[in-house]
Amino acid sequence: MIYLTGDTHGEFHRFNTTAFPEQRDMTKDDYVIICGDFGCIWEAEGESKQEKYWLDWFEERPYTLLFIDGNHENFERIYSYPEKEWNGGRVHEIRPHVLHLCRGQVFEIDSKTIFTFGGAASHDISGGILEPDDPEFRKKKKLLDRDWISYRINHISWWKQEMASGEEMEEGLVNLARFDNSVDFIVTHCCSSSTQDYIGGKGLYAHDRMTDYFERIKNTVMYTKWFFGHYHMNKNVNDKEILIYEQLIRMS
Repeated sequence: MIYLTGDTHGEFHRFNTTAFPEQRDMTKDDYVIICGDFGCIWEAEGESKQEKYWLDWFEERPYTLLFIDGNHENFERIYSYPEKEWNGGRVHEIRPHVLHLCRGQVFEIDSKTIFTFGGAASHDISGGILEPDDPEFRKKKKLLDRDWISYRINHISWWKQEMASGEEMEEGLVNLARFDNSVDFIVTHCCSSSTQDYIGGKGLYAHDRMTDYFERIKNTVMYTKWFFGHYHMNKNVNDKEILIYEQLIRMS
């Protein structure tokens, strides 16, 4: 069995047995996939006490937890975990049964082929990205806090790796070509430009190189279902694209 859910941002009540009773019948050969913004690998100085608690807690669950990255992640921390091959693609092993699914991979899980690609542009940074070593840092931060303007701090609450590199995008296309541009499922954090226009109204969310990349994939790859998070809604966009947030739904 494979289940999916959307952004968790370090809040995990949806995984208790009351909210998710199906786990009672699951084993480590069953999977739950988080569609980005896991939020459990965040602190700059390594695993905090709280992070360790939750990562160990997920390791003790009856299933295997998988996640793609979103845009609210400490990418330097994620990339510091050991990388290995798993079910046909590359992962970072956070715990033996807590795995980060790398971008542009095609995994064979539960007899299904799944293309994964995390990352997205942050929309909540109207105040910009502050540099901690900027002599004006404290002044800028104070003004933004005073006016309740959202911002991020480089290497503390924002990392440039939220946006995919050209190499990651090319790797994704190469891996899809190995499967004749046909997979069972696609799991991403954000979505294609046209889908983004549909869910938010044209102009609400800006197109960028990642949404345009997914537009290309949408138009050239055969797939049964495409699941994504990021926009904090639960919505069946159409018969093939599903935007997921708090729900836990079964993929297969």
